[in-house]
Amino acid sequence: MLGALMYASKLLMEVLPNIHLLAMFITVFTVVFRAKALYPIYVFVFLTGLYAGFGAWWPPYLYVWTVLWAIVMLLPKNMPTPVACIVYSLVAGLYGLLFGVLYAPGQALIFGYTFDQMLAWIASGFVFDVIHGISNLVIGFLSVPLIKVTKRALHATGMY
Repeated sequence: MLGALMYASKLLMEVLPNIHLLAMFITVFTVVFRAKALYPIYVFVFLTGLYAGFGAWWPPYLYVWTVLWAIVMLLPKNMPTPVACIVYSLVAGLYGLLFGVLYAPGQALIFGYTFDQMLAWIASGFVFDVIHGISNLVIGFLSVPLIKVTKRALHATGMY
C-alpha cells in the first residue's frame, strides 16, 4: 500500500516538473521501517515501469531511489526534532539537486555515452535538478510530522 501511495502521489503531481513527494515518503518510510522501507520503494519502481513502460529510462530507477534510502539509513536514529527537520529537508534537497548526477551513469551505460556526453546530459537537465532540489527541500519539512504520525498510528494498532 505504501508503494502504491508513492506511485499515486507521483501521478497526482505530474503536472509539475520534478515536484513530487517521493523523497519525503522515502525518508519517512526509512526512518519508521528501516530496511523494510525497500519494499514500498520497489513496489513504486515496479508500478512506475508497469504504467509508463519498462523503457530505457527505467533501469536507473532500480538504484537511484535506493541511494536516498541508504543515506537516510546512515543518519542518526534519535535526532532532536528541530535538528531532524533540518537534516531530513537538507538531505532531500541535496538528493533532488543531485538526482541527474545519480541517474546519469545508468543512462550512460544504456546509451553508450562517453564521460563528456554524460556530463552534457547532466548539464542539460540541471535546471530541472534545481527545481527538484528546492521542492524536495521544502516538502522535506513534512517528514518529521509524518514520521511522528506514522509511529503513533502503528503504535496504536500494536504494529510498532
